Amino acid sequence: MVRIIDYKVRQSNEGEPFLALIVQDGITLVKSKETGLYYATAKKASIPSTFDEETCKSLIGQELDGSIERMDCEPYEFTNEQTGEVIQMDHRWVFVKAGDKVESVVSAAKHQFELV
Repeated sequence: MVRIIDYKVRQSNEGEPFLALIVQDGITLVKSKETGLYYATAKKASIPSTFDEETCKSLIGQELDGSIERMDCEPYEFTNEQTGEVIQMDHRWVFVKAGDKVESVVSAAKHQFELV
C-alpha cells in the first residue's frame, strides 16, 4: 500500500500543465555509506492525473493498493533539496498497481519516454 501525500503541477510534452499525485510507501532503514549509521527514508513516486486541484487536495491521505518500484533510466542530475548536493542518478521510482509487474510499467515507459 502507498499513501497519497501531496500533488504537484507538472507539464506535458506539449507544454500543457497537469496535476500529478505524489505517493509514498512505508519507512525503510538505509545504512549510510559514509557514516555507517542508519537513517529512515521512504520512496516517493508521482502519478499523472486528470483531476483538478480541489480533487487532488481531497485525495491526500488516501491509500492505493500497489507499491513503489525502481525503474532504470538514462542518467540525470538530481539536487537534494535539503543539502543542495547534486547527485548523478540512473533510476527513478514508479508506482506499480497491485497485481501488475514493474516490467510492464518499464516497458510502457520505455516506449513513451524512450528510456534505456
